[in-house]
Amino acid sequence: MAIGPVQLIVLGFREPDFHGEIITELERLRESDTVRVIDSLVVYKDKEGQLEVEHLSNLTQDEAVELGSKVGALIGLGIEGEDGFDKGAKVGAEVSADGIEAFSEEDAWDVIDDIPEDSAAALVLLEHHWAVPLRDAVARAGGFRVSDGFISPLDLVEIGLVSAEEAQELHHLETSGAAKSK
Repeated sequence: MAIGPVQLIVLGFREPDFHGEIITELERLRESDTVRVIDSLVVYKDKEGQLEVEHLSNLTQDEAVELGSKVGALIGLGIEGEDGFDKGAKVGAEVSADGIEAFSEEDAWDVIDDIPEDSAAALVLLEHHWAVPLRDAVARAGGFRVSDGFISPLDLVEIGLVSAEEAQELHHLETSGAAKSK
């Protein structure tokens, strides 16, 4: 297969302070051929629930519009507002017409509702290059993906990978948004 396993990661920010550090780290991972960023958006939700969407990448606005928003197509949100959503819907309809069953309304991700008001979220669509050989070996062995997900640090205590104190610190780091510069 030409593309590796793809994952959508949604990261929340109570007080967004984007200054290039996230893009720098994603570039480092890309350069090491660990992951490829297919698309990324920042969604700001104000106190009234109104949204503002921006690309989180080094693409120009024109390049972003030309390439389209893959994340927006997945979650029903376009970088070009309603026009972007319509473009995504059109692509989905074309795929369905080609005999490939696109996901239904029931399967659609409602990540926008999960973003708290008066905050922001970075939505990053990653291709995991590192996993291609493993995925292909599993397929050759007749295996298939049943489920996947990140494990909470709190659950790692139960199996002895981290101490309770380390788990609390990691859990706080992952969920509080309080990890400001030291």
